[in-house]
Amino acid sequence: MSQPNYLTREGEAKLIAELEELKGPRREELAQRLRSAIQMGDLSENADYHKAKEDQGFLEGRIQEIEAILRNSAIIEKTNTDSVSIGSHVTIQEEDYDPETYHIVGPTEADPRNGRISHESPIGVALMNKKVGEIAEAATPSGKIKFKIVKVE
Repeated sequence: MSQPNYLTREGEAKLIAELEELKGPRREELAQRLRSAIQMGDLSENADYHKAKEDQGFLEGRIQEIEAILRNSAIIEKTNTDSVSIGSHVTIQEEDYDPETYHIVGPTEADPRNGRISHESPIGVALMNKKVGEIAEAATPSGKIKFKIVKVE
């Protein structure tokens, strides 16, 4: 069996809301566009029809993707603060730089610009199971970096 998709409660709620939007209003709007395009006549040269069919393919693909994520998801519960694990908020500090805090999440919710990094990313892998005071080293695209674990929440 494949590894579960780790999600926070907020991440799960966002996916459920997106799924409801796609299956409801977005699907209905697309159906209306298709009906209108079909009423125009000759479908072989109908750009509106072809665009609507293409959009329908993307919509249905996204619906299937979200359903698969939710079907194989594991919700990240509150973690212990002894060591870094999925769900931890961890503050790290590279030498000569200000401390940075990251939330360790599954790849589905990763958003590094907003402080959410995947446990599968180079930095996430380096952080896993480390304790406060330990030094972690990560191989990143820009080279190896070392940082100290300052706090785990």
